Amino acid sequence: MLNPQYEKITNFEFASGDILPEIEIEYAARGKKKIDKKGHIDNVILFLHGWSGDYSSIDRLKDIIGSGKAIDTDKYYVISTTALGSPGSSSPSTTKIGVKFPQYTIKDMVNAQYRLLNENLNVKELRGVIGTSMGGFLTLTWATEYPDFMDFIMPIVTGFDTKGRNFAIFSLMNLLIQRDPDYKNGKYESNPRNAVENASMLLYLFAFSPDYYKKEFETNDILYSNLIERGIEGQRKDANDILWRNHAANSFNIKDDLIKIEAKTLIIGVKQDQLFPPETDTIPLHRAIKSSQLFLYDSNQGHLGINELIKAEKVIKEFLSRI
Repeated sequence: MLNPQYEKITNFEFASGDILPEIEIEYAARGKKKIDKKGHIDNVILFLHGWSGDYSSIDRLKDIIGSGKAIDTDKYYVISTTALGSPGSSSPSTTKIGVKFPQYTIKDMVNAQYRLLNENLNVKELRGVIGTSMGGFLTLTWATEYPDFMDFIMPIVTGFDTKGRNFAIFSLMNLLIQRDPDYKNGKYESNPRNAVENASMLLYLFAFSPDYYKKEFETNDILYSNLIERGIEGQRKDANDILWRNHAANSFNIKDDLIKIEAKTLIIGVKQDQLFPPETDTIPLHRAIKSSQLFLYDSNQGHLGINELIKAEKVIKEFLSRI
């Protein structure tokens, strides 16, 4: 069982120039620490979750992370953080300052993690960084902002920018919230549940492959029931948290910086992914990063095919054996 811990970072400056006197970052870890002669932890792999995740999202990769597995926790100490802007760590909702919370970027999220590791956890270098979906945005940013800080990166079901349909999805989610009268320009006392529910249902439509929706739900009534259930689950998310996170995602474009990457790179994608299709995202990412390796596998779960990452186990093992 993961036991979350919390560290405070003082005087955190955002890319906008705004400064918060203090932010808090949530994290948990699996594995055994290896301490070098200087007292630093030197066997850390950083795991970065996707849009809707937190530190516990590492459990979705339980088939490949653990004792004796592809990412061997007898060898590596795997730290999983809750990203800046996601509840658990400082966000518009958890800080209680709502719209006064600085509008952050992917780079801000990475810088918060860097300070957590470097200043609080005594980690001066990483063995690697692994990120899924939006966590892949952070992974790529880690490798361009701190190219000498890690040996490898493993961006999974992700891309180097937010354009086209993904931009439209995040924008429409935001509009559904902002146009709801209960949103009140972000100064609501009660979370606008209907708006958040509708935004969550919209995103659900792109989680799986078209084949999955047609074959796994035997009737339209069953699919409709699942859609409503996903919306109800989404009501737990705070409206401003969603808007701020979507803004960070929509402003992401790191294509021109990929040339800075020095870390060995394994890119993993799902052939049926509707959010990051290989032809528009993972394959161009592979072509843009020198000497990178690309592995694609089939999963009718589409974007959520990361739940079947065991299909990449052999490739991951071989990749890490060369690090």
